[in-house]
Amino acid sequence: MVLEELKARLNNKEYTNWLKAGQCLIVLKNGLHPFTDRHMKAFHGDLLNQYSPLRKACETSSCSSRGNKLSSSCRVCTEWKKVILKHHRQPDTTVNWDNCVPPLWRTDHWELAKAYMPRGLAKVKAANQCDASALLNLINYCKCFQSVNLNPVREVIRCRNELMHSCEFRMKDNWMRRYETSLKQLVEQFDRVPEMATAEQKIDEILTADLSIHVSGLDHMDGIESDSVSQWETNADLVTQWEAELLQEMLREFLHVADDDDDDDDAKTQHTEQLRSLGGFLQANNDLSERFATELQAINSLRARD
Repeated sequence: MVLEELKARLNNKEYTNWLKAGQCLIVLKNGLHPFTDRHMKAFHGDLLNQYSPLRKACETSSCSSRGNKLSSSCRVCTEWKKVILKHHRQPDTTVNWDNCVPPLWRTDHWELAKAYMPRGLAKVKAANQCDASALLNLINYCKCFQSVNLNPVREVIRCRNELMHSCEFRMKDNWMRRYETSLKQLVEQFDRVPEMATAEQKIDEILTADLSIHVSGLDHMDGIESDSVSQWETNADLVTQWEAELLQEMLREFLHVADDDDDDDDAKTQHTEQLRSLGGFLQANNDLSERFATELQAINSLRARD
């Protein structure tokens, strides 16, 4: 039954486009983790060398942020804020200070990095805990990534947002071609980064994979060799893992925003609708509703509160 439901989903080309695009983002983030971590560590060290006031500890150890503002800030943390904005490509846009623990800016380069990222990352402590959106936004907004062509970065961010907010979980072929072009232009810039070279190879394999071939033998499994059945089961497990990773990321994002008291009503309504669509999709597929039973309970709990 599980394989039949998976086969039905993969028979839809636009669904496989959605699935492949999401898996490419997961591969991309794994390649970007070490690159962004190294850059931010070097950037953090340079700031400490260039600006002597930043070498002092927070004067209160309790400076904090609320929403998009530093609700309390000593002289040292105020200096950090000035330097962060100085190295921000768009300092007049919203800076998500609530991602950060200001007293840690002096000692933790990733607390610094989170000032350049989307909201909701306060609990993230390292590069390898970030998704592709967080890392791409970091590259886009922080001036320390001067050598990167930002056009494909911004295009991949835009495609990622369209992908994650697709209520139908389907992407058309022309969208996929645009996404593939920008993704390749992005990764080609990092040909000297070993982790990104590996990511580029994996992305090529994903984009060229014919998922329908993996399931074509399902209707004839009674008469095929056990090795072939084993191969199909392996492929099915892999595709199921792709689904789970992408859906889990969507659930995390939507549940966080829908449960965020600081969000404005329009944004919360939009994300609640997207969460409702995601819940409906999971419930319509028994294999997914069983796998994400806990998350579905959370979605239903949010509905009851509306």
